[in-house]
Amino acid sequence: MAAPRPDPERTRRIVGGVLYGIVMLLGLAALAFFFLVLPLGDPDPEGEYVSMGIGALCALPMLFLYIWIPRLIDRYDPEPWWALALVLGWGAIAACGIACTINTGVEVGADAIGGKDFGEVMGACISAPIVEEGMKGIAVFGVFYFLKREFDGVVDGVIYATFVALGFAATENIIYYSNAVKADPEGSALAATFVLRGILAPWGHPLYTSMTGIGFGIARETNKTWLKWLAPIGGYCAAMFLHSTWNTASTISGFLFILMLPLWFIFVAAFLGILIWLVIRKGKIIRMHLQDEVLLGTITREELELVCSPWSGMRATFGYGGSAGRRFVRTVTRLGLSKWHTGRAMKGSKRTVSADWIVPLRQEIAERRMDVARALGRAVAQPQAWVAPGPGAPQAQQQQQQWPQQQQGYYPPQGWGGR
Repeated sequence: MAAPRPDPERTRRIVGGVLYGIVMLLGLAALAFFFLVLPLGDPDPEGEYVSMGIGALCALPMLFLYIWIPRLIDRYDPEPWWALALVLGWGAIAACGIACTINTGVEVGADAIGGKDFGEVMGACISAPIVEEGMKGIAVFGVFYFLKREFDGVVDGVIYATFVALGFAATENIIYYSNAVKADPEGSALAATFVLRGILAPWGHPLYTSMTGIGFGIARETNKTWLKWLAPIGGYCAAMFLHSTWNTASTISGFLFILMLPLWFIFVAAFLGILIWLVIRKGKIIRMHLQDEVLLGTITREELELVCSPWSGMRATFGYGGSAGRRFVRTVTRLGLSKWHTGRAMKGSKRTVSADWIVPLRQEIAERRMDVARALGRAVAQPQAWVAPGPGAPQAQQQQQQWPQQQQGYYPPQGWGGR
């Protein structure tokens, strides 16, 4: 049985969980005030609730559609569903509730000082980029600091940023759709708002917050202390700039379609291009740190190709034991990433918990392979460590020893309990 993975960060994770719960409660209280309490003071509270219900029906289905796109693109080492659910919930509840409270206060104060137009500009172009990107960025920082083992580098930063931003955008869209319903009961305003926010601009928030995610990803990958601090700050500044650019353009133009459509194309192309390039880079990193595991006899060459395939999850599902194969792929991928973290830490003469996971992960890989064999109902090929040829060995024997053939696998007996 594989040795249990070390968990020296248990206290840190508990503290993070407590802080997460506290801020989520604050955000939930703010949303309850705006969505449930505030409408009671309206002359038509029932109409308010109906309009918000219509807004939710327009916003939530699009959220469930869009969250699958980053999951499909992140083919290597997909992030755990529970971590993605945590940041998605943070964006939808904590970030949106607190940001809505602050932005409303800023807009009301600026309105009292300089009039309605001044209040709108201060709220949309100044306060929103600063507060909203700050609240969403806290979720990325939370995973970066409190869930270090689930945050490997730049790709993970972008994926977590995308999920928190999609959660934020969904709740925000409920408010915009609700206002559109109240402004025009006939539905034309709602249709226009849905096209702009639900179809044309859903990737605006993910793009903005991805800049913060890239910053924390760089901080995770680098050994330079100054860059660990500067990269997240720079990413946050870039997020605020992009967010302010979009809001300012839409405010000045009155959402002029001919201006916003080209800007939308630029944002979407930039977001998808960054994400695809980073995922390809991550795949190359994993392959580079797993190649020596073939010679060590941890995995076979065929398993290396399976794990490094962009379609590894699908191939494992349909040709390598289904869920057991997917767990095998995730374990091997985690080994490659742990070696990557360890190598970076050694270059900086620093300590990393990833170094303590390497041996347990190698042991776990063997057990995962047994699970695959049991799921397939047949033997699977076993890896063989490379053996240096003897000084007097014939050339053919030397070649066979340098490039060993896979040993015939074995199938665990019925009733074998696995892990």
